[in-house]
Amino acid sequence: MNWNDLLSTKRLGLEKKSGSLPIQDRTEFQRDYDRIIFSSPFRRMQNKTQVFPLPGRVFVHNRLTHSLEVASVGRSLGNLLSEKLAGSANNNLIPEIGSVVSAACLAHDMGNPPFGHSGEAAISNFFKKGPGKGFISQLTENEWKDFTHFDGNANALRTLTHQFNGKREGGFALTYSTLAAIVKYPYESVSAQKQKFGFFQSEKEIYLKIANELGIPELSGEPKVFPRHPLVYLVEAADDICYQVMDVEDAFKLGILSYDKTVELFLNFYDPKNDKIQLERIHKTLKQVTDPNEQISYLRAGVIGKLINQCVEYFWKQQETILSGEQTGSLIKNLKETEASAMEKVKKISISEIYNHRSVVEIEIAGYKIIGTLLEEFIGAIITPKELYSKKITSLIPQQYSVSTDSTYLKIQSVIDFVSGMTDVFALDLYRKIKGISLPEIG
Repeated sequence: MNWNDLLSTKRLGLEKKSGSLPIQDRTEFQRDYDRIIFSSPFRRMQNKTQVFPLPGRVFVHNRLTHSLEVASVGRSLGNLLSEKLAGSANNNLIPEIGSVVSAACLAHDMGNPPFGHSGEAAISNFFKKGPGKGFISQLTENEWKDFTHFDGNANALRTLTHQFNGKREGGFALTYSTLAAIVKYPYESVSAQKQKFGFFQSEKEIYLKIANELGIPELSGEPKVFPRHPLVYLVEAADDICYQVMDVEDAFKLGILSYDKTVELFLNFYDPKNDKIQLERIHKTLKQVTDPNEQISYLRAGVIGKLINQCVEYFWKQQETILSGEQTGSLIKNLKETEASAMEKVKKISISEIYNHRSVVEIEIAGYKIIGTLLEEFIGAIITPKELYSKKITSLIPQQYSVSTDSTYLKIQSVIDFVSGMTDVFALDLYRKIKGISLPEIG
């Protein structure tokens, strides 16, 4: 792979128009960012759980605030890399790498269903162990694995590229480079390792077209398996940095982690010997700033800055390996010894005290029940549309998700599009009404 091919302003669905657009006050990749941030699917993320239940009196991260922070970190990562590449790559789009990465970061979670990380598992479980098992004979092996291995990353690509009913060709009509930078697992579900994969059967041809345009080669001997677009590593790093570090800060604000434990976790990222000057500055600032929340925010910001620099350094060092498609492992897994040890401690305490906290588990359990019920009701209705009850249920599905097809795969997928795009509150409210637990207000 090479940077001349990897950075392209060609837009999906607008290929014939590319190059003939009038001069804009924004670059093409900045336009990608704006298209995403002004979209309804992006706004709906403000009411989708990130880790902790959506806020009562204490504000914690939701999918939208997480994505905005990831985009901020991604822009810094991209800008640092573009500075390093400026003298070695002859491409006038190199300065735009920060914009590409930030746009991809902004969109990276747009395919995630409601109720946090359990949403994906709830959809997979419906087909593996729930009522969805009955459809296996009506689907190809690849189609079946799209559902039993349902992945938010693949669904993000679909959300951004699929021509939903009444919408324009190309979906969001984003640039090829931004779309490629979102695909963390560039292979289809049948080739998936464990759960993760990058595109459904319905979007396979779209990804193949993007890969061909950007010079991303298919790996020999492995059909429909590709190396990552290099900027995926920066998008992934931005996500890793934010969710690991920000979850610790959220846990402190919720009283799950003590002040002393939180400070310790953040200071672990500094080596007493090599970071002596930085540590002196940190302790001086902590004496001046007495508000505990502000102190934790200050420490968190310093850790993020440290991790950004190390990830870009490692990317630059491994650039040839990354461009050849031989890189294995994320940037965050290749930190220096002090930072790697500190990150491991954060991961350990996140699993034991954060991700298994009662409030997190409770919303995950609720997500299983709610998503499973909605899928059962709506898929059942769309498969047997002539029944009176089915007609009433399908009337609740927005027109953009309606399909005219005999394909069971596409029918099921249209329901998953609807359910995965719901907010937590909407899914809960619809579940209660369908189950007769609550009634709509009358009058």
